[in-house]
Amino acid sequence: MPADKPLVVVARRGSKRWISAADPTALKLGLRIGMAASKAQAMVADLIMVDAAPAEDAAALERLALWTLRQYSPVVAVDGADGLVIDTEGADHLHGGEALLVSGLVNLLRGRGLTARVAVADTLGAAHALARLLAAETTVVPKDNVTKAVIDLPIVALRLPAEIVQGLRVLGIDTIGQLSAMPRAPLTLRFGPEPARRLDQMFGRIAEPIEPIRTPELIDVTKNFAEPIGAPETIAKYVCRLVGQLSARLAENGLGARRCDLFVHRVDNTRQHLRAGLAKPVRDPARLSKLLCDRIETIDPGFGIEKLVLVAVFAEPLEERQVASSLIEEEIADITPLVDILGNRGHRLFRVAPVASDVPERSVRRIAATAPDIGEAWAVKWPRPTRLFANPERIEVIALLPDQPPAVFTWRGKRRKVVRADGPERIFGEWWRRPREFQAVRDYFVVEDELGERYWVYRAGDGIDPETGSHLWFVHGVFG
Repeated sequence: MPADKPLVVVARRGSKRWISAADPTALKLGLRIGMAASKAQAMVADLIMVDAAPAEDAAALERLALWTLRQYSPVVAVDGADGLVIDTEGADHLHGGEALLVSGLVNLLRGRGLTARVAVADTLGAAHALARLLAAETTVVPKDNVTKAVIDLPIVALRLPAEIVQGLRVLGIDTIGQLSAMPRAPLTLRFGPEPARRLDQMFGRIAEPIEPIRTPELIDVTKNFAEPIGAPETIAKYVCRLVGQLSARLAENGLGARRCDLFVHRVDNTRQHLRAGLAKPVRDPARLSKLLCDRIETIDPGFGIEKLVLVAVFAEPLEERQVASSLIEEEIADITPLVDILGNRGHRLFRVAPVASDVPERSVRRIAATAPDIGEAWAVKWPRPTRLFANPERIEVIALLPDQPPAVFTWRGKRRKVVRADGPERIFGEWWRRPREFQAVRDYFVVEDELGERYWVYRAGDGIDPETGSHLWFVHGVFG
């Protein structure tokens, strides 16, 4: 299919055919969603038209929802034919906060050929409206700022029936702010309770529960309470019991949990949730209980909790292994329990692994904290600093070209006299990456000042030929 020709997706409603989706080329030519297919074909002669496949689209959206459920949040639901609702409360800290979560999600989807607009707000209604009506890829509304964010949006953002929207526009009401300023009684008398209900949901005055998507293979256990509970120690007691039941169910299926979600149902018909992620499959009740109970203080029981539900959202096969004797010290200590504890507190953990590159900033990469060794090692003969700067910092230097180390250098406003030095170590550019590195050279020196502090500095260039570098000096790391 030619990439330069406009493409539209055509849907059917009875005998009518209309455009349900269009690529950027078609949109630039004036075609719009909802336009009759015959009119679009008359406007653009070489238009490519593809029949819509609603059933396949719905199946793909459900698969995306299940992937999101395992990766981002325990509460995910399909929203219409083109959207997802994700309740990130209690799980956003695992991704570094709301801003990093949504930007990471958009980038992952873009890498798979999908475009998305994501909005985070206090209420489902506000997030739904902002994601669909704003052009920005990501929008994060600060807490308690929903009113300011949505007050100027058109009333179509309230998810009202088309006839109600049309009736409100006849009265001159075009924005949410104008509608919210109207008296409730005449509004309800003329249009029924739906506009007031949608406004209350938008501003968070009434709850709008999300019914999360679930699959038959998910293992869950439930505890209902005849009398609501609320004390932290009581919640912890029943969480431990649920963990024991879940562990038994996992053992029956030969599985271990990688992600567990605890749903807290309150008597006021609101719900909270906690997510515990694990570095590898686990079904040890003590370990799972600790991860969940450590965050019980974040639960607000309100007027009481009437039900607890614990779900193993992501489980993997777990093989039994023999436990080492207490008389024999294990050669390798298992650090995954510590990684799980720190990771569930919001810390982003990683290890530094070597990469086969002579250029220092390219010689390392981050891998998961519990990832296996990659089998590579640094092939260097010269010492490397304990702390390597991500970006080398410019320094002012007095040195004799071309091969002498600095005699004095100024870094971060402080002048330092060099008393010992070693070098140079010459590192060449990687010409196969980009042409401008074909002649690039760096000369590195290990220098020590009068206070005994040691630095890793380099000169860009060989000190003679300007083509090899700017001959400016930089500090690239410090030795411990």
